[in-house]
Amino acid sequence: MSELAGPPVPGLAKLWTHDPVTAGPYRLVGRLGAGGQGVVYLGEDDAGDRVAVKMVNVDLSDPRARSQFVKEIAAARRVAPFCTAQVLFAEVDGERPYVVSEFIEGLTLHRHVRERGPVTGNALHRLAVGTVTALAAIHSAGVVHCDLKPDNVVLGVDGPRVIDFGIARALGNTETASSRVMGTTAYMAPERFRNDVIGPQCDVFAWAATIAFAAGGRPPFGNDSLFAVMHRVLNDPPDLPAMPPVLDELIRECLAKDPADRPAAERVLVRLLRQDGRVTEPLRRESLLEAGNETAGAPTPNQPLPQLTPTASQPGATQPQVPARPTVPTQARPAQPAHPPVQTQPAHLPATGPGMGAGGGGTLRRLRREALDAWGISTALFLGSVGAAAGYVASSAVGPAAAVGAVAFVVVYLVRLLVATALGRRPDRR
Repeated sequence: MSELAGPPVPGLAKLWTHDPVTAGPYRLVGRLGAGGQGVVYLGEDDAGDRVAVKMVNVDLSDPRARSQFVKEIAAARRVAPFCTAQVLFAEVDGERPYVVSEFIEGLTLHRHVRERGPVTGNALHRLAVGTVTALAAIHSAGVVHCDLKPDNVVLGVDGPRVIDFGIARALGNTETASSRVMGTTAYMAPERFRNDVIGPQCDVFAWAATIAFAAGGRPPFGNDSLFAVMHRVLNDPPDLPAMPPVLDELIRECLAKDPADRPAAERVLVRLLRQDGRVTEPLRRESLLEAGNETAGAPTPNQPLPQLTPTASQPGATQPQVPARPTVPTQARPAQPAHPPVQTQPAHLPATGPGMGAGGGGTLRRLRREALDAWGISTALFLGSVGAAAGYVASSAVGPAAAVGAVAFVVVYLVRLLVATALGRRPDRR
């Protein structure tokens, strides 16, 4: 391991024999971690500024894969700097592609809970606010994290920060099940196992599972065998630790099996910041994210929540005075405005209603999904063939046998479709 120019970093491991020693302008001084996506190194430039350098396991020789990778990383760079570790740039022209991000000094949430126990009280509230603020900023930029878990939340000196957003989607989910799924199954939404479209609601589910882990020291669907956890995620209610009533209700909503029943990240943030019920007007998104950012970095456990600025107030209204968040002097930060505007969604959020979608849309999606299910169609074809064979044996005529087979196929297909769709409507919340 190269000599560090700054203070030591807890948990930093030595470089392996075949590890690279440089990445662009950065010296690689040690390993921060490794996983199915690649290896993360601590990098330093000549001025001693530190960054996290992730060498990713992806083949970019295919022009389409390269284009998708570049597109997703560009989107990740547009994420507003609210409770996130900023993506600085990516190198795709060399033999080993890598992504450079802001380095956040601190323990991961997983390591903190393992070494110091669950997070409780106001610290748990600030953790929930900070991580969902990060998700709201990420989703506003059109990015889906796809791999939110306790290992991707760093507890920095200025509050929790979400890292590694957009990397999983940039890689195109090319990893095998054994390398990609094993470590994150307990935080993956049910639709991930059904090959449904991956969207922001997957992150909301992962956020709720992550906060439940922080509060109780275990994932809400267990952490034993892969298939046992998958079964619980798909079919069983979560096993949650004791939490404040407001947070408990919110976590259960976010762990709904149907993504249409989960609130959006911005709606979750609104509800967390409105526990006093004093703000009822529509809110500017930037004001909402700023309030979440300040609440997450509150330096004292009993500090009250910042008051949000409603859109009805004057344009020049100032934010509430809260202590400035301390910064980490060794971090390399991107040169960009402190709070860039987010323009991918409407500028205002409605002030009422925790939900984000009607249940009827979920029924239609289930019906379409079950109608095209390969296993169901194969079963109907098999039983239809059995019916045709039985009809042929009974009549020795091709016409009646074919009619019997067709009727058997249609009956089995329709019955299986209706039963599967009906079973999918089981309630997920208490």
